[in-house]
Amino acid sequence: MDYKKIGRELTASLGGKDNIEGAAACMTRLRISVRDISRADLESLKKIEGVLGVVESETVQIVFGPGTVNRVYEGFLLAAGLDKSSPEADVNTVARENRDAQKKKFDKPVQNFLKRIANIFVPLMPGIIAAGLINGLTNVINVSTGGALSGIWLYESIRTVGWALYAYLAIFVGCNASREFGGSPVLGGIAGAICISNSAMPLLATYNGSQIILPMTGEPYNPGNGGLLAALLAGVFFAWIEKKLRRIMPGIIDTVITPLIVLVAGSLAIVLAIQPTGAVLTRAIYSVMDFVYGRLGVAGGYILAAGFLPLVSVGLHQALIPIHAMLNDPQGPTAGINYLLPILMMAGGGQVGAGLALYLKTHNVKLKRYIRDSIPVGILGIGEPLMYAVTLPLGRPFITACLGAGFGGMMASFLHVGTVSMGVSGLFGLLIVEPGYQLQYVISMLLAYSGGFVITWLFGVDEKRINEVYPPTAAS
Repeated sequence: MDYKKIGRELTASLGGKDNIEGAAACMTRLRISVRDISRADLESLKKIEGVLGVVESETVQIVFGPGTVNRVYEGFLLAAGLDKSSPEADVNTVARENRDAQKKKFDKPVQNFLKRIANIFVPLMPGIIAAGLINGLTNVINVSTGGALSGIWLYESIRTVGWALYAYLAIFVGCNASREFGGSPVLGGIAGAICISNSAMPLLATYNGSQIILPMTGEPYNPGNGGLLAALLAGVFFAWIEKKLRRIMPGIIDTVITPLIVLVAGSLAIVLAIQPTGAVLTRAIYSVMDFVYGRLGVAGGYILAAGFLPLVSVGLHQALIPIHAMLNDPQGPTAGINYLLPILMMAGGGQVGAGLALYLKTHNVKLKRYIRDSIPVGILGIGEPLMYAVTLPLGRPFITACLGAGFGGMMASFLHVGTVSMGVSGLFGLLIVEPGYQLQYVISMLLAYSGGFVITWLFGVDEKRINEVYPPTAAS
């Protein structure tokens, strides 16, 4: 595969260099910000070598699959004359310019808001995934060996790296939130830092044997109040104040006075209003999770697993990242065990089952080839190639995959499967499953496979539709 050639073809199909604002690569997709969506030829994009699917959203999202997307990204940057320093900052510019064009296809206030929240966390994913894997693996090692490696400097050094991301995640969230909403990242980072407990914090000091009491609550300050949501809200608030001030501040004093006012006013807002608000929202989220998981039980598991793929299809699944981060917080109500993620993982299992049913029942050679190439990574937990190359274009198999995945979600809920981190799925999900629940996870995933397979075999295979989407060639 000639990645430089692919980069040139992508650039041409997107309207040329002058129409491209920026680009970013995630695990399976190349996300490209364009100035004018009408200049992009989305149909020609789909015909470029290696492209498994195209999603038209606030950015043009081109699915290549894991591994391939990183190589294509390098070739595209070269062809489009971009560098890696710009990508994420351009998303909002493109969103504003293209919002009217996108309204016909996407509904919008809620979806746009969730995407902006996702933009805060997407750049953090490499660290979240790596730190999560370290935490998951070291937890398994601790349990399986009875803590035999505890106290060994090399092992504890590795554990410290995994701990560091989650201990200081609020700083990164505040930094990215401020950047996403047009403020200075460093000011947002300070906002996030206020939300992290440190015994040296002056507001936590003891004077004359007593702690400092806040005026509105009558209680000592709790820097962890509101958690990541407080850090996110604080970063957004700091950006809002900064933008308002810069509009009216004389240029000669703007550099000094604006940040000063932002920090002074913002710190008071965090302590008196933002953190209590974050705490209320955090409790509300946990209450909803408790209702769906605890009160609805297996029915809730079915609904969550069956409804997850539609979110993935438009990229909104990334809006769940902050919720997963909260659930995996060792200091949270679930003590770091995330019972939501294993249920959602079953969505990929439903797709794998649907893909296998299609492969065995269809006579279309092209579709069989797509399935053959997509199934292995689907089993490993990367379901987007299978979804965008197979089930979603056909329509009915996408629905049957969702319905089949629900049965795996029911089982994961019934068996109380949890994870100690996030960032992986499928077979790799065994790395982060709570120690002692690996077998239950496998049973749940096998049921998701079976559900997707059976329902698709019975109701999801339409050979006429398959041949319309994947016209047979003469060789076929």
